[in-house]
Amino acid sequence: MLHGLTFEVPRGRVVGLLGPSGCGKTTLMRAIVGVQVVESGTVEVLGRPAGAKEVRSRVGYATQSPAVYLDLTVRENLRYFGRVIGAPKADADRVIEQVGLAPQADQLAGDLSGGQLGRANLAVALLGAPELVVLDEPTVGLDPVLRQELWTLFHRLAEEGTTMIVSSHVMDEAARCQRLILMRDGRILADETPEELSAQTGTDNLEEAFLRLITERETV
Repeated sequence: MLHGLTFEVPRGRVVGLLGPSGCGKTTLMRAIVGVQVVESGTVEVLGRPAGAKEVRSRVGYATQSPAVYLDLTVRENLRYFGRVIGAPKADADRVIEQVGLAPQADQLAGDLSGGQLGRANLAVALLGAPELVVLDEPTVGLDPVLRQELWTLFHRLAEEGTTMIVSSHVMDEAARCQRLILMRDGRILADETPEELSAQTGTDNLEEAFLRLITERETV
């Protein structure tokens, strides 16, 4: 359950949604995408209510579990999902290049490595060139090299104008974000840049900063 959240996300930025498992990150992301029932309050995305027909094609979403067909090739998956959302046929090849899967384009998704499968899942979210991309723990279970490659890609997409909301429960990924939204128990503890958070808590260690915020809230 979420409690009284209020925040705005700037365009063309990499925004980290961080906090422990079960803190409400996925529920919040589903609300932003428009697939979560919101009992009170409002969620606006790109100037319209979340989930409105006018913004659905402008928002990409990738769940933590890859949502691709394992018995289809990467290219077949992307052409299929492209048809579902009405993207141009050539868009499949565009996003394959964008996520670095050109060598695996004609490989079955079921034969991909974990990192490659994550990239294929991201490619689906990028079909149609969305203005906002929401990613639920896209780096979970990946080795450090693959995580670095994905974060480099996220920043490149942001530089091209795409707003990226990336969730994680791994606090060492906080420093990779341009802005942080830290959550605990369905509430926002902080909405800052990494530099602002460090200055506020008096530590450059962002995991320690998170723990200090928790301590401050519990002693108030």
